Amino acid sequence: MDEVALIKKKNTMYLAREASKLWRKIASETSVEFQILLEKWQLLLAGIVFQYIHGLAARGVHYLHRPGPVLQDLGFMILPELGIENSYISETVFTIIFISFVLWTFHPFIYHSKRFYTVLLWRRVLAFLVASQFLRIITFYSTQLPGPNYHCREGSKLATLPRPSNAWEVLLLTNFRRGVLYGCGDLIFSSHMIFTLVFVRTYHKYGSKRFIKTLAWMMSVIQSLLIIASRKHYSVDVVVAWYTVNLVVFFVDKQLSEMPDRTGGAAPLLPLSTKEKDRAKEENHKLLNGNSGDTADWRQRTQMNGKHLENGNHATAINGT
Repeated sequence: MDEVALIKKKNTMYLAREASKLWRKIASETSVEFQILLEKWQLLLAGIVFQYIHGLAARGVHYLHRPGPVLQDLGFMILPELGIENSYISETVFTIIFISFVLWTFHPFIYHSKRFYTVLLWRRVLAFLVASQFLRIITFYSTQLPGPNYHCREGSKLATLPRPSNAWEVLLLTNFRRGVLYGCGDLIFSSHMIFTLVFVRTYHKYGSKRFIKTLAWMMSVIQSLLIIASRKHYSVDVVVAWYTVNLVVFFVDKQLSEMPDRTGGAAPLLPLSTKEKDRAKEENHKLLNGNSGDTADWRQRTQMNGKHLENGNHATAINGT
């Protein structure tokens, strides 16, 4: 009994010690991210405000929507219709992708293996979303197609919206949840695919797990097929999203300065063994003295945020967006 009690006591002390380290890690990371947020809040706020504008535009086009016969569609011919009772499958897959990505963007607050600052990453993500959504608004206002979704077809009371009695009814997005689930008219191109492709491309660039990258691309393909099978969009809405969003992300990313790589940054969260400590000290000593282990390169280098900058060029942590 004494040995069992001793083991329990040791385990309790270990957990308390690790919990304390974790809390310090979260507090430290929050402090750093808050400082970056104070510098970069304007563009973040602009990106968030545009999400409201995008919702407002989607709500507005619903007033213009007129139901009609569902257009001929190759995807509808190939993929069997899921039906109203199974339409939740598409939304479930999208929710998994959305929540998984959001949680991943905040993992630097907990884990040692981190390559980015969360605030800077979300600035990039919102820039991609805003550019894509701006093009989407122009496109679906140019031509209103009869919606293929069940609630947008002829005979459905939800296919058209009664004219608003005042401007506040539109600006306040009355019945916002109903508008998200039962919107009509905002077809070309798919908003779900905008978020999915932006998230997947961002993880592909800044994520570290090859298996998850492959899985993410597979899920984006599955999401595309489910959107068509559930008749939420025509095939053209999904196809246009694939090449438009990828091109938008490619060109916008070229215009943004690269984020600093944090890979070689802070101390590990969990305690290291003696052997690991010695190896870390040796590697750190080499880095600080400009010796990367390659005898062909002995130039003195300055270490900044896990990067080695030659010729004394310095960069601050919050310079990259």
